[in-house]
Amino acid sequence: MGDDPREQLELVSKEAVDLEHIPVEEVFKQLGCNRNGLTTEAAEERLAIFGFNKLEEKQESKILKFLGFMWNPRSWLMESAAIMAIALANGGGRPPDWQDFVGIISLLVINSTISFIEENNAGNAAAAFMARLAPKIKVLRDGKWSEQEAATLVPGDIISIKLGDIIPADARLLEGDPLKIDQSALTGESLPVTKGPGDGVYSGSTCKQGEIEAVVIATGVHTFFGKAAHLVEPTNQAGHFQKVLTAIGNFCICSIALGMIIEIIVMYPIQHRPYRIGIDNLLVLLIGGIPIAMPTVLSVNMAIGSHRLSQQVGSTGHSGH
Repeated sequence: MGDDPREQLELVSKEAVDLEHIPVEEVFKQLGCNRNGLTTEAAEERLAIFGFNKLEEKQESKILKFLGFMWNPRSWLMESAAIMAIALANGGGRPPDWQDFVGIISLLVINSTISFIEENNAGNAAAAFMARLAPKIKVLRDGKWSEQEAATLVPGDIISIKLGDIIPADARLLEGDPLKIDQSALTGESLPVTKGPGDGVYSGSTCKQGEIEAVVIATGVHTFFGKAAHLVEPTNQAGHFQKVLTAIGNFCICSIALGMIIEIIVMYPIQHRPYRIGIDNLLVLLIGGIPIAMPTVLSVNMAIGSHRLSQQVGSTGHSGH
């Protein structure tokens, strides 16, 4: 252990110390605190090191997010086809191809809407996860028990957990009656588990029975709950599934482009077909070859499959009990 208490707390904030499995007395030593709790001054110093006990939620424009589903190579092809149908499909004594234009735009909007709803539901799961954090908790500060905002909790705080409380941070239990803890939202366990002195409890779980004091060992993004919430956050990194879709889409785009070039050469310089008939043929090739619905169809199928799998796992778990 370092001589400088702040240096030791920095190590804790970087998760270099495993406070979940070492003896409770060693936890107090590592956190530089005791069973009498922290002073307000010490808590403020730790707040500067560990940050607030909350998970930051990224706010983004729903409109821009929706429009983003119309801004990709597959959508560009559909938009090109719509422009062709309304701007280039003139002549031959016939008006612009409004039917194709409306059909293409409708298909584009429908697919974008389904994709938006699918991703928004994933975002709602993360928001629901974060909403479980308790707003207030009973804390021992300056030698007195008081109600404090859970967001101001720091490692080393002594908190009181009783029936009905949602645990606001990861903690190790001290002396007292064993608790019944419902941590199904975090671990999937269908029945409450018994936790006694020395055991660890997770932020976001609910106390179903008992009352006990505990020392906070992790807050905010460093908690088990915080790490789980981080896993369900949207990511910009393309997964294997997305890479496969992109590869298929790029192959289709290149094939369509090559096919259209060949068709233009054959229809106009070689066969001397009328302009409007040639444009109609190009539209058929362009619209028919774009896999615009492929990502949505596959995503919906995967969502339905995962939902059925979760039902099967749930029924298996209950039958096991």
